[in-house]
Amino acid sequence: MQSPCLKEASQVCLNGCCPSPLLGSPEPQKKMGKSRNTAATCRRNFAAAAASSIFPNTQFTNPESLPSLQESFAEFSKAYPQYIETHQVDQIREQEYYHLSLSHHTCLDYIGIGLFSYSQLQKHDSRKQIVSSSSSQHSPPQISYFPFFSVSYKTGNMKTQLLHGGQESEIESAIRNRIMNFLNISEDDYSMVFTANRTSAFKLVAESYPFHSSKKLLTVYDHESEAVETMINSSQKKGAKVMSAEFSWPRLGIHSAKLRKMVTRKRKKKTKRGLFIFPIHSRVTGARYPYLWMSIAQENGWHILIDACALGPKDMDSFGFSLIRPDFLICSFYKIFGENPSGFGCLFVKKSTVPVLEDSTTAGMMSKCALEEDELDTSNSFSGPMSIPKMCSGKLEQGETSESQTAVRTGKQKASETSKTETEGMDAEREVSEPAASKSPTIGTPERQKETETSEIIDLGTPAKVTKKETAKPSKNQTTEVECRGLDQVDLLGLSQISNRARCLINWLVNALMKLKHPNTEEIPVIRIYGPKVKFDRGPALAFNVFDWKGERIEAPLVQKLADRSNISLSYGFLHHISFSNKYEEEKAKVLENRIYGVKGTLTNKSKDKASMGIPVVTVALGFLANFEDAYMLWAFIAQFLDADFVEKAKWRYTALNQKTIEV
Repeated sequence: MQSPCLKEASQVCLNGCCPSPLLGSPEPQKKMGKSRNTAATCRRNFAAAAASSIFPNTQFTNPESLPSLQESFAEFSKAYPQYIETHQVDQIREQEYYHLSLSHHTCLDYIGIGLFSYSQLQKHDSRKQIVSSSSSQHSPPQISYFPFFSVSYKTGNMKTQLLHGGQESEIESAIRNRIMNFLNISEDDYSMVFTANRTSAFKLVAESYPFHSSKKLLTVYDHESEAVETMINSSQKKGAKVMSAEFSWPRLGIHSAKLRKMVTRKRKKKTKRGLFIFPIHSRVTGARYPYLWMSIAQENGWHILIDACALGPKDMDSFGFSLIRPDFLICSFYKIFGENPSGFGCLFVKKSTVPVLEDSTTAGMMSKCALEEDELDTSNSFSGPMSIPKMCSGKLEQGETSESQTAVRTGKQKASETSKTETEGMDAEREVSEPAASKSPTIGTPERQKETETSEIIDLGTPAKVTKKETAKPSKNQTTEVECRGLDQVDLLGLSQISNRARCLINWLVNALMKLKHPNTEEIPVIRIYGPKVKFDRGPALAFNVFDWKGERIEAPLVQKLADRSNISLSYGFLHHISFSNKYEEEKAKVLENRIYGVKGTLTNKSKDKASMGIPVVTVALGFLANFEDAYMLWAFIAQFLDADFVEKAKWRYTALNQKTIEV
């Protein structure tokens, strides 16, 4: 049973309340003669707009008192007229990611970017069936120029790989070039290796970095991260001294005095101090960190590793990569709301830094290779077509594959599975209407697989017949092009349009959530936000907790599960390394909890106890495809906690349906 607002939102989106081509709303007219405001003026105007974006001087104490989706969007549009100018995002969402609307699922746990669009994957699946059918009839396939590829894990020496390279397929080279062009990274200055995921990239750096001479590892993370923990564990085994930045309560910005003391050194030395890991902004709270810290670290003899995995599309354009020139950069690319596993990582190493690394044989790197159609399984392979201008032979390379490794399922993966079922009929109709020999190339997503030992050549025009070949070198007159429509769409939109849209949505959401108050004399707020609140330059992520009418915190995993039952995907995390000044000492004992035992209390002097204390939080992330309806749906869901019996009634309904009771 849904609240009236959630029901109304799910029904009214077809009535034209949001500016999406799917809803038939007209495109906004371009405004002429825009005034040029200074940065300070823009921020003041933005703060004023945020205050008036949702019924000023109003608080909501009943879930049924919320304004409708149309009313809210009307107020939102008045406060943020620049949002209407981002209509191209709605067009892309409707044309390339139509499953998001058809599935009626709100995905708010994804902040990254995919190489390929959902539409590409659907076309690929259809063409794969056509090729398979044609091959079984011993007749030439209709789309013989669409080879498939997969990924394979390999164990090797990363330093050797960076210095001398290795055997690289046409597909791998094409994707690498496309990614480097997208990130504006020069092949003359940086070498790149593909990794299984973000965690593998961090581990590769830790196992190759010379911690015996540059002993320190300094991280800047306000939340727990599996990748960072893996790096810390690996570096400590090599004798590294690990340090962590702290974040000042309550805004959770970097504690500048403490970090400066750790970064700077009293005496100048020629040797490097160690490795400084900087994430640009928090993927949990949305707090952005000054880029100046990277320059300070470089001046004081640190190697710099930029973690770009939490950056939104085109954010790499915002901090002047060519000026910072970090020693390492890690990023990841994923299929938007894809199956699991749904992507791969990229590790860039500055060529002048490579000689400093140590020889280390380790797993985690991967390569891309062609895969024969009859062995392709889209559930456990990174597959899809590429376009080759001169495909005379119609041959494919193939690499060995292994069974997929299972990872933790999240709400977005459930959404993908749901949407795949609901859109199956729609996809079939779309594909029937398209020309059979369409030349629009499509690519799928990668997965963990074994190292490729040999390459094999397959002729698509005949029944499956394998011929082994030691190497498969591309022809000098032949080039391989891979259409990464996800990247192409982001390039088309640009940094300004994507950033403005996210800024409008996340600040409206913050303002809307803070207007929910429990109906009692103390006016206890329903939620508490950790980190920046309404702010012009905050990131598109949000950390918060939900509280009942007694002021007791509702466990983050329970909030996530209840949201999932309302078709809303959220995540939860753990904030740590929080620094409290003396005036917040009393509050410190109330908000901090032990990560393991869930016991509130003050800290001891032991570092292990300090590291285990923090705040469990619900997290929200707005991807570049998010729209106003997504933000409104979350607001309407959180408003249900205004009902004092909402949680108990939700548990009772769950049990009444003969399902397992929600456990926290």
